[in-house]
Amino acid sequence: MMFSFYAILKNVEMAFVASLKEVTMKHSHQNVSLGFTEERFPAGTHICQIYSDDAEREESLMKFLLSGVQAEERSACFSDKTGVGALSEFMAEHGYSYEEAEKAGLISVSETGDIYFKDGEFNPERMLELLTEFHGGSVSDGCPAARVIGEMNPAINDIPGGDRLLEYESRVTQLLEKCPVTAVCQYDASVFDGTTIMDVLKVHPLMVVRGGVVRNPFYIPPEEFLSKER
Repeated sequence: MMFSFYAILKNVEMAFVASLKEVTMKHSHQNVSLGFTEERFPAGTHICQIYSDDAEREESLMKFLLSGVQAEERSACFSDKTGVGALSEFMAEHGYSYEEAEKAGLISVSETGDIYFKDGEFNPERMLELLTEFHGGSVSDGCPAARVIGEMNPAINDIPGGDRLLEYESRVTQLLEKCPVTAVCQYDASVFDGTTIMDVLKVHPLMVVRGGVVRNPFYIPPEEFLSKER
């Protein structure tokens, strides 16, 4: 069965907006700014952004990273569409130096293939280990929190291990409970089909819709989702 991105969006917009009070009750971590919305959310929140407008993706990415630097959090970006030059210019417009932030270990930018597809495969265990190390490094360096944002490369559909994407995303939600890295996963609705988008929604508790963060009505908790995958 195929699903239209716009039909999904309509259903999501009919759902209630995420309540900060409800989210906070489920987490003991400090609240952090995402940069692209006025609400604050607990560190370790796992968010999906489905976009059809690349300007929307880039705006969220840049504001998210700038907010991390402003808070002196350790921030990382995985993107093939937004490079260091554009991010450096954006940060300079807001009074911050990308070069200084990078030197201080507060920000890094990598291409998606270098992170997701090292050695020509997608390995969830390796990715989860990277997240764990990223969080541990931020704690060791005295950062108050850590965050990552990345666009998923459509090559995931054809690369070895790519069929474990949903398992990985669900396990990320579990991991972030003990290693509270705030994570935003960006999916382009123009390159992933509606069925894939619908599946991706099932493994993210929150999602971005028109600049706001909403509680995802399609979400299936990891304990339930992973038991079905076995």
